[in-house]
Amino acid sequence: MSSGPAGGADPRPVEREVALGTAKLMPDIDLDGGWLLTLDGTPQSYVDLQDPTHLEFEYVQRIAHLLDVAAAPGEPLDVLHLGGGALTLPRYLAETRPGSRQQVVELDGQLIEFIAEHLPWPSGIEVTVGDARAALESVAPASVDVLVADVFRGSRTPAHLTSVEFVRSAAAAIRPGGCYAANLADGPPLAFARAQSATVAAVFAHVCLVAEPAVLRGRRYGNVLLIGSDEPLPTGEMARLLASDPFPARLTDTPEQAAEPVTDATAEDSPPPPNGAFSLG
Repeated sequence: MSSGPAGGADPRPVEREVALGTAKLMPDIDLDGGWLLTLDGTPQSYVDLQDPTHLEFEYVQRIAHLLDVAAAPGEPLDVLHLGGGALTLPRYLAETRPGSRQQVVELDGQLIEFIAEHLPWPSGIEVTVGDARAALESVAPASVDVLVADVFRGSRTPAHLTSVEFVRSAAAAIRPGGCYAANLADGPPLAFARAQSATVAAVFAHVCLVAEPAVLRGRRYGNVLLIGSDEPLPTGEMARLLASDPFPARLTDTPEQAAEPVTDATAEDSPPPPNGAFSLG
């Protein structure tokens, strides 16, 4: 009997050294088919093999809401995912919008091999191993409907994925009317989130942020979803979906305080999380 996810009955945790650390897959003892991926102890992805629409992490639910309103229900989308993990969102989109063309770029090839072995994904999802920014150079202009940037090295967004130059490269890959969505993490006083908002606003005409109210008020550390588009965003539809979540988030046009856009010359990694921010206990 296999001791990994593919074993079916009696699933057990599996662990492997990958390029960026120690990857571990742990079964959800309360849900058959549920698996948590951690990297050096930090939660990275949650996958429900039996129900890909089950999204455990709140920030993933919020990106999924954007995908839900990006086109008519069920209509296929062309999506570029920068950052792979266990491919939670690509699995979700394959289920909710069959026929979507999806490309995933993940830096850690050994991690992808680990996931492919234990949590295989459905057809229609193409995975490329490489740096997210470098991969944009090979993406055809105006070829994707949504670009999702969800790249963390450990628990921090790498500096070269936070600049105006990077956002411009991302925008070049997006069709008119499409969306750019970046998952970030920040805490008081939200200096990083404010700077990233200004950076995206320097490229896109319409920008909004999504996060729990306490995070937006600068009271605690958490995920911030930053969305940009060259056309008005479906904020009303998004707000209704966000309000129905178990942990409702707020959508706002801009942070309370403005900031200067970030360039390649001034870019820094996102701030480290406080101790215990990603504790599994």
